[in-house]
Amino acid sequence: MMFSAAFLVQALLASAVFAFPSSKERLTSRRARRSGDVARTRQSKPVNIVSSPQVAAAVGNASHPQFSSNWAGAVLVASTATYKSVTGTFTVPTPKSTGGSAEQCASAWVGIDGDTCETAILQTGVDFCVSGSDTSFDAWYEFFPADSFDFSGFSVSAGDSITITATVSSTTEGTLTIKNNSKGTTATKTVTSSAKLCETNAEWIVEDFEECEGNDCELVPFANFGTVVFTGASATTNSGTVTPAGATIIDIEQNSVLTSVSQSGSTVTVEYV
Repeated sequence: MMFSAAFLVQALLASAVFAFPSSKERLTSRRARRSGDVARTRQSKPVNIVSSPQVAAAVGNASHPQFSSNWAGAVLVASTATYKSVTGTFTVPTPKSTGGSAEQCASAWVGIDGDTCETAILQTGVDFCVSGSDTSFDAWYEFFPADSFDFSGFSVSAGDSITITATVSSTTEGTLTIKNNSKGTTATKTVTSSAKLCETNAEWIVEDFEECEGNDCELVPFANFGTVVFTGASATTNSGTVTPAGATIIDIEQNSVLTSVSQSGSTVTVEYV
């Protein structure tokens, strides 16, 4: 039986389309990685500071404290164990692709440690991903250096109001809580670790997180998340509650500056630029 060249090309294109994973399949694959069913995992990492004074000058802010490859947001820093909990509320954004066919993601979270203290991070938040016109959202918790895990069955959608809280019980134990104010649901997880918290950092962050296969990790393609505004941002100390006032401001730089962060009172605003 003879087939025309056009028929063969159409057949190849059709097979390529059917072989391409759907958005549901990509979501299932990502959740399988987090649940430990496959070797590839998702992980938030300590801040990776990059030194670019020329970039600060280029964006008209020579006094800007820090740029990093993975964190954008505000970090309170203490010299001794200080922070016992951190909380904030934000509206889940609709991520947009910056181009290309790869899935792109970003994550909004609050946490204890991970800046000047890199041994452990107690954190919880929401990932927002986009692939073509499809978006997906995952609520997660993590006690770094362990991998992150999803809050099983916890539904998140674009436009939902989310409150997230990380609370330290001891240097090796904490409680992570996420509340969907729009849907009236709450999930809580108590976690332990052999790694010890320093309790010297409290942060409100939008991150370009990593996916890992064994010890080989790489940043996921970073999505245009629009704007994430943390409101009601506060941290609890031994002597009371503080706002992010005076926090170190960090923007993401990956060849160019990708975010613009500002802080006012109990509000931290992180904008993709």
